[in-house]
Amino acid sequence: MVSVMRASQFFISTLKEAPSEAELSSHRLMLRAGLIKQLATGLYTWMPLGLRVLRKVERVVREEMDKAGAIELSMPVVQPSELWLESGRWDYFGPELLRFVDRHKRDYCLGPTHEEVITDIARREIKSYRQLPVNFYQIQTKFRDEIRPRFGVMRAREFLMKDAYSFHADRTSLEKTYGTMYDAYANIFTRLGLRFRAVAADTGAIGGTGSHEFHVLADSGEDAIAYCQSSDYAANVELAEALPPKVQRPLPSQALTEEPTPNQRTIAEVCKFLKMPAQRFIKTLVYEGTDGLVAFLIRGDHILNEAKVLKLTQIKSPLRTASEEQVRKVFGAGFGSIGPVLNIVPESTRRRPLEQLRAEKSKLTIVADHSVREMSDFICGANIDGHHFTGVNFERDLPEPDMVVDIRNIVPGDPSPDGKGTLDICRGIEVGHIFQLGTKYSRALHANFLDQSGTSCNMEMGCYGIGISRIVAAAIEQNHDDHGIIFSAALAPFQLVIVPIAMGKSALVRNTAETLYNELTQSGIEVLLDDRDERPGVMLADMELIGIPHRLVIGERGLKNAEIEYQARGQKEAQMLPLSNAVTVIKSILCDS
Repeated sequence: MVSVMRASQFFISTLKEAPSEAELSSHRLMLRAGLIKQLATGLYTWMPLGLRVLRKVERVVREEMDKAGAIELSMPVVQPSELWLESGRWDYFGPELLRFVDRHKRDYCLGPTHEEVITDIARREIKSYRQLPVNFYQIQTKFRDEIRPRFGVMRAREFLMKDAYSFHADRTSLEKTYGTMYDAYANIFTRLGLRFRAVAADTGAIGGTGSHEFHVLADSGEDAIAYCQSSDYAANVELAEALPPKVQRPLPSQALTEEPTPNQRTIAEVCKFLKMPAQRFIKTLVYEGTDGLVAFLIRGDHILNEAKVLKLTQIKSPLRTASEEQVRKVFGAGFGSIGPVLNIVPESTRRRPLEQLRAEKSKLTIVADHSVREMSDFICGANIDGHHFTGVNFERDLPEPDMVVDIRNIVPGDPSPDGKGTLDICRGIEVGHIFQLGTKYSRALHANFLDQSGTSCNMEMGCYGIGISRIVAAAIEQNHDDHGIIFSAALAPFQLVIVPIAMGKSALVRNTAETLYNELTQSGIEVLLDDRDERPGVMLADMELIGIPHRLVIGERGLKNAEIEYQARGQKEAQMLPLSNAVTVIKSILCDS
């Protein structure tokens, strides 16, 4: 049954201006429209209008999860430290995990995610392969102690999330459910009226063997997405593969030359000083690893991809940026003037074997990107402060790198890894993430089952998250204009608003508004009757700000011609509808939308 809703009996709390600290459009508009109110940094109250939108998202998510065969439960927000110590994440998760001690001196945390809790349930309740597969989900509040909460509910400390966890007897079963959940997510975002893209992604702190992120496409998105317009390929820039160049490295054509570059430290500064493009330069980025220093070589116009670097099995982690002292000890110069030509000693110009230099100073591993390996006559630091080499070539002036791998972010125009075109980059807001966890948690927490032969095996696991509250902000980022929010029919707090002009002074306007309101409400349409004693300009501005998709304006002038005004949110022009069949027309419009 559709609830009766009049603006005078509801709570509408709009603002003309948003607080100055609100950076994103969604944050400003959610505050101005009265969807949320800030309690403290990163903590928000969902006001009645906002809660209606949030519940719309929940309903669609719940319907699609149930359709996909997932079973709903609810787990505690407060979690004991023992489970997190078992999984190894009590320390690994870092300061985002809010820890506290109860009166009995026991350690607990506020759950940012529930892999440990659900795995504990599985190991207690699931004993046989006959109970598998099973997929549990919940819609529940999470807490992550963000170091810098910002962008409103987009990066809040407390947020509403749907998280699901599946358990399987084997990898084939996991992959089947993973595909089912992938399809369910696509259905959810399609039903919510969002433009989105699923991209291959890094597993991050959750861990596992494979994952996809679902991004709402918006210019304000924090994440860069690499995609191919000629195919379905899409991946987070952190994961997108930069293929090796197919061209053969040109032969040297220049002599190695030392060039003074006083006070020029950045690539941009040296480029301008030497009047050379960044593509001709090699950047040397030095990190400290477990076995010594590692120098990563990338082209001057490229960016090092740390996610790819951390996955290099040949390099022992953890890695951290080397200090100025460490760099000077090995290279003889400070940041801004270092390069891979280490067989020229800064104190003199005589050449010495690279192996001898390493033995004398420190173990150094040189890792080059594929694009660097194919360069000739390039420019790099000369390992003398304020000097660079030009006309540098591998083999002739320096040995080949120890490793040649993909360690950079892709750039527009790079070939697509699927071989079906070239890559472009767009921005996206992550609203969903699915993982094939494998046995990461079941192995750590001993979640085992007996297979058909009676052998004890670790359960295979999947994990599937959706940011319920984040979807609302992402939808607003994607759909708004200068007047306010433009909600899709699936997300709007109300489908239709009736705005009667001066209904307190006109019985004709009042009676017509009440009649239409009752007829539309009885037809199952979510209608808001704006019966407030406000000026017409205020009422119309508020309804545009709130983002209700459809609007009827009733005034005496139109009623004299037996007409009322209809306008869809986002359309520039209104149209007049005959009062006699207005309900039929509106129902038809809403069905089409």
